[in-house]
Amino acid sequence: MRKIELLVPASSLEVLKIAVVFGADAVYIGGEAFGLRAKAKNFSHEDMAEGIAFAHEHGVKVYVTVNILAHNGDLPGVREYLQELRELKPDALIIADPGIFTYAQEICPEIECHISTQANNTNYETYKFWYRLGAKRVVTARELSLKEIREIRANIPEDMEIETFVHGAMCISYSGRCLLSNYLVGRDANQGACTHPCRWKYSIVEEKRPGEYMPVFENERGTYIFNSKDLCMVEHMDDVLNCGIDSLKIEGRMKTALYVATVARTYRKAIDDYLESPEKYRANMSWYQEQISNCTYRQFTTGFFYGKPDENTQIYDNNTYVKEYTYLGYAEKVDENGFAHITQRNKFTVGETVEIMKPDGRNIEAVVKAIYDEDGNSVESAPHPQQKLAVDLGTEIEQYDLLRRSEE
Repeated sequence: MRKIELLVPASSLEVLKIAVVFGADAVYIGGEAFGLRAKAKNFSHEDMAEGIAFAHEHGVKVYVTVNILAHNGDLPGVREYLQELRELKPDALIIADPGIFTYAQEICPEIECHISTQANNTNYETYKFWYRLGAKRVVTARELSLKEIREIRANIPEDMEIETFVHGAMCISYSGRCLLSNYLVGRDANQGACTHPCRWKYSIVEEKRPGEYMPVFENERGTYIFNSKDLCMVEHMDDVLNCGIDSLKIEGRMKTALYVATVARTYRKAIDDYLESPEKYRANMSWYQEQISNCTYRQFTTGFFYGKPDENTQIYDNNTYVKEYTYLGYAEKVDENGFAHITQRNKFTVGETVEIMKPDGRNIEAVVKAIYDEDGNSVESAPHPQQKLAVDLGTEIEQYDLLRRSEE
């Protein structure tokens, strides 16, 4: 079996640190330009430098997305950006556009190039093409089965790496190359500005009956005809880990620290358990299932891994996430009194029961004993978002532990 990497997304410096502590082998991030998540918080130059340093101190790699499909007007800026990245020294660049790939090979040849899923990598000849040009790794198209991935592995050089998405949102369009957003609202998904119209509610209007809306599916609320369930392969590590994939990729560069911590921690344990013993992995299956459902999700599917999806991989009656927990913040530091210092993400109060979520898999219930504001004043709750607080939970807490509240 090849050495397996768990690759986790990070939308910000905070989320990067959580991903690192909660089990990632590598994280992928975007800068303020030329990535396909323009609406993510993304990383400033300074945050990227700090994030790369933090990850490297913990033995974790950092990959930076430069995966737009560039137009002529983008190219001068791309060159400048690659010069900046050369100084920051990430471990790899994720690229879809052959022009940007050419620039990267010229400007920062010492940084590995990984070919994005946006390049529609569906066969082993495509892999060999990119390998001959100098790519170290290619990300499979979302539309490949495990059988096809095994065939790719059998037909490419041994030292070439395969990266594959195993968890997260699925795009309605082929490997994410979609024109819906551009057509409907003028925002280009291939330039990082997707408005996710695949999640909108649609009805049919008959040409000679303007204004008369009919549901596409027999449901009084209409239907969400493009709305895929989320990918989840945590129950299928036996197949995933034995088909020649090098890097298991989690989708979610727009997600919260709570989501990233939950998914990273669950897949970390699933991978490690299987590598230790397939029997141990199977024995812990209910734990993985329970934990993975603790983050927001849209119901789960195995995508294309076992063949083409059918009607059961779509959600027809709503476009909302299932949400079982609310993120409150994480312990940025713990002082001499044992109080956790956090930046509040959602409101909570003294006397509430919350959960401390630990990287080692434990979830510890605690009652909030006291909350103190930045001036040291005791408060019952904090009315302002992003408020700096010190929290007494009456139990041991460590730096980077997460606080969450059950909504059940």
